[in-house]
Amino acid sequence: MPRNHQQNNPEPELQERVVLINRVSKTVKGGRRMSLSALVVVGDGKGNVGIGMGKSAEVPLAIQKGIEDAKKNMFYVPVTEEGTIPHDIEGTYGAGRVVLKPAVPGTGIIAGGPVRALCELAGIRNILSKSLGTSNSMNIIKAAASGLAQLDSNESAAERRGITVAEMFVGKERD
Repeated sequence: MPRNHQQNNPEPELQERVVLINRVSKTVKGGRRMSLSALVVVGDGKGNVGIGMGKSAEVPLAIQKGIEDAKKNMFYVPVTEEGTIPHDIEGTYGAGRVVLKPAVPGTGIIAGGPVRALCELAGIRNILSKSLGTSNSMNIIKAAASGLAQLDSNESAAERRGITVAEMFVGKERD
């Protein structure tokens, strides 16, 4: 009896998005040697996302290497029922700074190119973001990824403090 491979496949369906393809050159004795670097984001839309970079002389090979690198560097992003992040966070990498804030349902993804791709593939539907500092796509996306990796869900924060989620938000109504 033939097996259905989709039921036995433990790896979830991953989506890939190429954020940037950059032509780079190396000067050697005979002149310049051209190469390509591809920045790729991979995610399942359920909180798991990763970024990777691949370099090659040809575009498809660079993209494939980037996808493999992104799959190795995946991390989990806690997403609320409203499709946003649990709290404000600022991520930094090099000269890049990215501020990420939760948004109400219906807002959508208010983000620049690299951060937008990262949020969409992580499964975030409502978020506000602002890139500060550099405009380098690589530093911006790594800053956003470092911010998203630092996020803590409400449940894990309450568990760490030894209280319930409801007790954690009791003082907020009075402010």
